[in-house]
Amino acid sequence: MPKQPSLHRAKREKNDEFYTQYQDIEKEMNAYLEYNPDVFKDKTIWLPCDDPEWSNFTKYFAQNFENFGIKKLISTSYAANSKPKDIPYQPTLFEIESPKFDKKKTRSHGKIFILERDINKDKKININDLEWNYLKGDGDFRSSEIKKLRNEADIIITNPPFSLFREFLAWIHDAKKQFAILGGQNAITYKEVFPLIKNGEVWLGATYSTKMYFAVPSETHRVGSESINGKNMQFLGNIRWYTNIDHGRRHQPLALMTMSDNLKFSKHKEIRKNGYRKYDNYDAIEVPFTDAIPSDYKENMGVPISFLDKHDPSQFKIIKFRKGKDGKDLTYTVSDNGDIERERERGRKITPYFRIVIRRKEV
Repeated sequence: MPKQPSLHRAKREKNDEFYTQYQDIEKEMNAYLEYNPDVFKDKTIWLPCDDPEWSNFTKYFAQNFENFGIKKLISTSYAANSKPKDIPYQPTLFEIESPKFDKKKTRSHGKIFILERDINKDKKININDLEWNYLKGDGDFRSSEIKKLRNEADIIITNPPFSLFREFLAWIHDAKKQFAILGGQNAITYKEVFPLIKNGEVWLGATYSTKMYFAVPSETHRVGSESINGKNMQFLGNIRWYTNIDHGRRHQPLALMTMSDNLKFSKHKEIRKNGYRKYDNYDAIEVPFTDAIPSDYKENMGVPISFLDKHDPSQFKIIKFRKGKDGKDLTYTVSDNGDIERERERGRKITPYFRIVIRRKEV
């Protein structure tokens, strides 16, 4: 069993070449399409990626161009020179055999692929009609050239560099674009991200895997990488989709028991034995499991961040993240003898892992 890989190491080393698998893209997009079959209709979709020639984002949307009624597909890449120096670069035959091939630009310039018309006259628009050229610059999303493409797009879908996740999310959010992007689960806790989730401007995607596989360059050797069907694959734990595209899972209220029923019948021994503890530094109860949220409790509750997987915004309001009124992490006191005040004096306090404070909405 390979060791759990370090997403933090990838961010620290700016080693961000992770190629998303086709089935993971398809699964997430299907959730949007099931909720709204016209979600991509008449839209310009921009796909920033490492290499449009074999990006599964490009492949998926190019193959479904007519099925989805897409207006225009744009896919761009970073220049080879912007990638880690230890990854050898060799232009593909597709590029070398093209009359547009430029020996100097192939390393220093990004590429742009556009799909919007039937160029081979076979009366259909698909992956065979992609037109390409070199960008004027290296393809960095912070450049004015790429900013224009962002502004032209209606929807942005990608797996951005993990080291630049916060900046990239802010960049597309500020432009008021629809998007679906991949990032680590801990991004929920970022000060730049949680306020957007709290305000209902960003939410988690419809699909989730504790172990998502990505293709990585064969020349790279990371902890956790393995060969699968001849490809160098890397698994990463707790990777999430972050989006503002609606999907059906956001509108499925949690089926919950009352507080009294939880105290009697919860599958969690901790709830049956200890009940619901109150925080010392905030007026709310500690609920350590999402399925143990009491349906009849109308005040504030601290719940795990995994709650966001089941969050229906019509059922619960998100109040805040992690901190009590004293500005410190939420804490509660453990009492073995039932004398809470005495235990507080002795300082036996527990700080639960990241909590989100929620409150039931009145129906």
